[in-house]
Amino acid sequence: MKTYTKILVAFILNISFSIFELIGGLFTNSISIISDAIHDFGDALSIGTSLVLEKISKRKPDSVYTYGYARYSILGALITTIVLTLGSIFVIVNGVDRMFHPETINYDGMIIFAIFGVIINFAAAYFTRDGDSMNQKAVNLHMLEDVLGWVVVLIGSILMKFTDISMIDSIMSIAIAIFILINAFKNLKEILDLFLEKIPKNISIDELKKHIMEIKGVEDVHHIHVWSMDGINNYSTMHIVTKSKNPKEIKDKVKEEMKEHNISHTTIEIEESKDECNEKDCVVVQNSENSLHHHHHH
Repeated sequence: MKTYTKILVAFILNISFSIFELIGGLFTNSISIISDAIHDFGDALSIGTSLVLEKISKRKPDSVYTYGYARYSILGALITTIVLTLGSIFVIVNGVDRMFHPETINYDGMIIFAIFGVIINFAAAYFTRDGDSMNQKAVNLHMLEDVLGWVVVLIGSILMKFTDISMIDSIMSIAIAIFILINAFKNLKEILDLFLEKIPKNISIDELKKHIMEIKGVEDVHHIHVWSMDGINNYSTMHIVTKSKNPKEIKDKVKEEMKEHNISHTTIEIEESKDECNEKDCVVVQNSENSLHHHHHH
């Protein structure tokens, strides 16, 4: 089944469930169910966004978006993360308030809702379990979090039924919210790394250099840039110095090597001898004519 259809199903499940849940939370007067509803609603929103953006991100490169639309998928993840963060803060504030002003809770209703919650969310999580995009992974993570959230609510509501300590409800809602926040920050860091063109995880420039230098005919390599569009597709550019009579062969070998390092798209500039780049790593800009040569960012 296509990622898109999967996300669509997840969206419909989530949005209908979070409405059902909000009613349940108000009916049982449980803040942890309400906080779960907010969490779920945030997920539904984010899934809706990623749905639209996933569709866009699959478009082929064109004259305006020369790298294609893959970053849109990351944008989806960013919006989601922000929504979840705001939702969690709201829940924490409410939970703390409830600790000091406890209210009566309908425990039986809560237990029944929690059982439903576990079953429905487990189904959704199982359904969206595999997929290739970061977006899809984010969606699936939400689903798993939802299952866990409900398991927590279920255990808590059973405990409260037998002990009558209603503070458990507030504590659970705060715990769920903190858990969401921690994950949101992790996501945020990954997203920012991509936007800031940080080198993709598990790729090391020194490693690449070493392997490229081992290729027969390569005298030097510099100006290596590696970046990723969406956390999946990695790109690189570099200058290769070679005296080889057959630079095409060298290029192919380098590209092969890069593919092994999980870099799908490599652009190579061939230079014939070392003196074309005055500095070995082109760090120092000698004169204005040179600066043209050295400041071509991707």
